[in-house]
Amino acid sequence: MSERLQKVLSQLGVASRRHAEQMIQAGRVLVNDQVAHLGQKIYPENDRITVDGEVVNPSTRPAPIYLLMNKPAGVVCTCDDPHGRRTVLDLLQEDLRQGQGIHPIGRLDVDSTGALLLTNDGNLTFYLTHPRHHISKTYRVWVEGTPSEKMLAQWRRGVLLDDRPTLPADVSVVRRQPTKTLLEIVLREGRNRQIRRVAEQLGHPVLQLHRIAIGSIQLHPPDQPGLPSGAYRVLSSFEICFLNSQIDLTSNMKLESEECSV
Repeated sequence: MSERLQKVLSQLGVASRRHAEQMIQAGRVLVNDQVAHLGQKIYPENDRITVDGEVVNPSTRPAPIYLLMNKPAGVVCTCDDPHGRRTVLDLLQEDLRQGQGIHPIGRLDVDSTGALLLTNDGNLTFYLTHPRHHISKTYRVWVEGTPSEKMLAQWRRGVLLDDRPTLPADVSVVRRQPTKTLLEIVLREGRNRQIRRVAEQLGHPVLQLHRIAIGSIQLHPPDQPGLPSGAYRVLSSFEICFLNSQIDLTSNMKLESEECSV
């Protein structure tokens, strides 16, 4: 059965589907010694695939890896950076950086911190970043000034960005100080710099943004030690089951984990 090349590369842990598309467009991928093209269909068990001159063998697919990181400020959520900035992959131990195909799921701004998922499961990345899936993400955000209840109500209802309204959000006040306010914000979508742009538009620019949870996966679970900045850990089977429950995966895309009892 034929499959699209970028999908195969993501399934084999070479890169996320988006990154695989970029590699194909850059001419880095060959199929049967011919430069591949975007959207090309192949037979994984029969066709010879090479990436940057290295043969990709379906039988040597790396074991699936699912990590949660506490991203520090100043680190970019990419696999490499043309400006030479430190990336989240630079924070991983050497054996995870080489040959595993690990990449971040989604992004946090370079100045933002907190919960970030990383994996070599390209299908999981594709499904979790697709607009139709609305997994909640929880943030603690310091903003300038003292937002009024009217402003908070507007944020909860939705704010017009790029000519379309944001989805309703949960916004609550955690702490007020004379010149700034700490908010807890739960989003079910992930537009580019959404919280920062909405806060700016409503007159209370973001001072600090920290993501504390992705669905039920918490950076600092109750009664457990939280992850220090820059640290990461392997997801538990319960957390993998949560991700599995949020997306409609077919049998060949199902996450490999222990039997779920949620």
